Amino acid sequence: MSQSDAAPAGASPPMRRIAIASMTGTVIEFYDFFIYGTAAALVFNKVFFPSLGAAAGTALALATFGVAFVARPFGSVLFGHFGDKLGRKRTLVTTLLVMGLSTLAIGLLPTTGAIGIAAPILLVLLRILQGLAVGGEWAGATLLTAENSPGKMRGKYALFPQLGPSLAFALASATFLTTALTMSNEAFLAWGWRVPFIGSVVLVAVGLYVRLAITETAAFMAREKTTSTRMPVMEVLSTHTGRVLLGAGSTMAVFAFFYIGVTYLTSYGTQELGLPRTTVLAMGIIGGLVFAATTIVGAILSDRVGRRKMIIIGNASAIVGGIIAFPILDIGTAWSFGLGLSVVLGVVGIAYGPQGAQLPELFPTHYRYTGAGLSYNLAGVLGGGVVPLIATALVAGLGSSLAIGVLLAGLSVISLLCTIALPDTNAESITSTPVRAAA
Repeated sequence: MSQSDAAPAGASPPMRRIAIASMTGTVIEFYDFFIYGTAAALVFNKVFFPSLGAAAGTALALATFGVAFVARPFGSVLFGHFGDKLGRKRTLVTTLLVMGLSTLAIGLLPTTGAIGIAAPILLVLLRILQGLAVGGEWAGATLLTAENSPGKMRGKYALFPQLGPSLAFALASATFLTTALTMSNEAFLAWGWRVPFIGSVVLVAVGLYVRLAITETAAFMAREKTTSTRMPVMEVLSTHTGRVLLGAGSTMAVFAFFYIGVTYLTSYGTQELGLPRTTVLAMGIIGGLVFAATTIVGAILSDRVGRRKMIIIGNASAIVGGIIAFPILDIGTAWSFGLGLSVVLGVVGIAYGPQGAQLPELFPTHYRYTGAGLSYNLAGVLGGGVVPLIATALVAGLGSSLAIGVLLAGLSVISLLCTIALPDTNAESITSTPVRAAA
């Protein structure tokens, strides 16, 4: 339906249910994804890499976190293929199951002290499964809302799955904070860290119930069967390579800031600044809520002023945010840490909110799942998987955290330029009719 399309009669209640279903699923998927990051920053260096020491163990633990980002583009191709061929709903049920079972398995995994080298090997394999699942999750969840919503409110409805990462980070921080407040450090290291992983089974059950109750998207059902292709990824790369790459570049800074905030700063706050674990986790809740608020603002305003303009504003703000964040963090108090973290995560939402509608609008229906997912997850490799590792090396090599801010600002400039090169997509049709000539 085009921007001028009116919503079908009686569509509002179903849209609300669809929006809630998409948000519920992404919250659960990203919660499972993020509790790994929090555990990697806090305990995995001790329980899976105990012989390496604190710094090297943390670096390797964060590297296992980054492994999932390498898997994410493959997940977008794998699940994008089935999402474009068989439908969004069935594919999203599968991604939720893969994520839920692999997360449960991490919670039950014996430590290195119990089974030796097999423990970190199995940890990496399970992390790869998590990466594959999240790689297929985001695009499908955003298509649930984007392909069902009326054009004039596509940004508003597509923001719901975009709330998944922010709410999941706040929930993951709250979960670890609860365990930290209710048990000793020894108990937390021995078994307490497992509770969030095992407990996520309850959330997965709720998510499956919600997702099984929704219907297939209107755009997928209305697609022209004659436009179907055996290999969606090949058609995406042969016809819309420019949009895939520019979409990824436009989103790269979002990933860099977000994963610096949710993984690197968790260990930075405890190890470099010497803040109590409970303080860092409590500030993580605040940072996640700030991210959610700016995501809402960015998405809703994108319906009024355009996706491209809001993402340009977000990436331009990130240039400034990257420079000022670490001087604030390095003041070293609880509230300066909370403010610095809120700056890092707050600038993310301005651009991230509109991207839930923008990336799907770049591609036609019959390979939209694959195209949007590839753009999003390639950005994840560059921004989310690599940058936290570079950050650790920069601080160790230069002895100054300001270098991380400069790195973030530089990535924001690249994302800004990529966004400027993309068209504004608000008026694009999101039916099966192909979009105008690829970038």
